[in-house]
Amino acid sequence: MDQGLPYFLRFIERFPSIEILANASLDDVLQQWEGLGYYSRARNLRKAARFVVDELGGQIPSTYDSLLSLPGVGPYTAAAISSIAFDQPHAVVDGNVIRVLSRLISFSDDVSLSSSKARLQELANLLLDSDRPGSHNEGLMELGALVCTPNPDCKHCPVNAFCSGFKAGNPTSFPVKRAAKKTPHFDIAVGVIEDEMGRIYVQKRREDGMLGGLWEFPGGKQEASESLQETCRREVWEETGMEVKVGKHIASINHSYSHFRITLHAFSCAQTAPSLPTSTLEWEWVVNEHLQAYAFPKANRDLINILTDLTSLSEGNQE
Repeated sequence: MDQGLPYFLRFIERFPSIEILANASLDDVLQQWEGLGYYSRARNLRKAARFVVDELGGQIPSTYDSLLSLPGVGPYTAAAISSIAFDQPHAVVDGNVIRVLSRLISFSDDVSLSSSKARLQELANLLLDSDRPGSHNEGLMELGALVCTPNPDCKHCPVNAFCSGFKAGNPTSFPVKRAAKKTPHFDIAVGVIEDEMGRIYVQKRREDGMLGGLWEFPGGKQEASESLQETCRREVWEETGMEVKVGKHIASINHSYSHFRITLHAFSCAQTAPSLPTSTLEWEWVVNEHLQAYAFPKANRDLINILTDLTSLSEGNQE
């Protein structure tokens, strides 16, 4: 909440109505979202706003089933909106609620299984206060967020008299989860290609892929028995059609995604002969100080900040 609240306030200040959000450019929406991750949510928010404005006359759906028709809205979001905003009896099940319910009944199955999620949803439905569904859902989520945490404060829990895990003395044994897989790591090499006018080449990722709609420096994963410089040269050629000379190493930046980690290795590059990029992606040559106006993934943004610092340092030394 502490991390997300400033983004929320900034987002609704920039897009105070669903019509304004629907008419905003994807670049604008992604830039306001930049740094939060899960960029598909930003794209879906905009798609949903456009659908509501174009197809529903600007009226947000008020029922669980109709909410599910919106891009990016699944069972959890539909249940939360329909119960909290429209007072309809639909039980919310998120990570916090799963933890509370698992401890209440000492649920011994792996909660990551779809069958387990279905059973916990059935339990949540049975417990739901249909007269006050919104307050019930908010209370259960808050219980998991503030009291029934991974290290629970059972002594002050308002439902400890009904909690099987508390009575058995082993609440932290629940929820049961399969052992986490080792998080894979990839080395990524990217080229910071500068033309004769001092502009830097950037390209926009396809909207339907990971980090879709964001701008980036060209590059990709290192292959076996390949140096990072070779990776940079190959990836730049494959993505842009430009032959480059790979120069000095600029920086290495570590970043974690939800299911893998990367180290982004950036190299200064120059074309061996001037030629237009042949990339099928949208691309631009941009002066360094204007890169702040584009939406980039976190690791690329960190690289831009490094480039800005290097430029400022260079200018300061010249003075």
